[in-house]
Amino acid sequence: MPEIAVITPEDFMHYLTGNAQQLGATLVDALGRYRHRVFVEHLGWQLPNATHGAEWDAFDTPGTVYVVALCDPGRIAGCARLLPTTGPYLLADVFPELLNGTPCPRSAAVWELSRFAAFDPESPPARGHTLGSPAALDLLRVSLREAAQRGARQLVSVSPVAIARILHRGGFAHARLGPPREVAGQQLFACSFNVAPDEDGPGGLEATPSALEVEAQ
Repeated sequence: MPEIAVITPEDFMHYLTGNAQQLGATLVDALGRYRHRVFVEHLGWQLPNATHGAEWDAFDTPGTVYVVALCDPGRIAGCARLLPTTGPYLLADVFPELLNGTPCPRSAAVWELSRFAAFDPESPPARGHTLGSPAALDLLRVSLREAAQRGARQLVSVSPVAIARILHRGGFAHARLGPPREVAGQQLFACSFNVAPDEDGPGGLEATPSALEVEAQ
């Protein structure tokens, strides 16, 4: 497996994956600016560590794995962050209440997906990538493959409740790990996926059987 994998799906995106050292300083700087533009300027998230036009937090460490979607001419149009649950991660350290009292996963086979965006700030509003777009679903598939190559068998994530309908439409089965809660005016929930080969389903995933699963509302 190469340290940085390049994948070329049908939508003319290509993807670079790796940690900050593998991606290189130029791309990492551009990624920080992209995250600020999307999460702070576009979505309005209040992130205290977002300064000087870049967005990073305590979970961006030398071991963090990034997936960066590039469109012609090399402009960032999507990103994702992958963290093993053996160390600090967003669900365990910031949103443990979303697990409704259940212990946070701690396993080399369980990774977290966060800072996921598939949005081209340079596109007209009607063409900007959204979570339900084909570009977003492609980015999710690439992220899952990258996590699987690094030993993940399951992914967890903190997501808006609306993502459940998008995942269903894209063929991605998921399991809720607790009931939705309002956080900073937004309904969020914790969910999990089993990482599986593409032939196992339309989205390359299957639901995680769990007593913690909550019926979709």
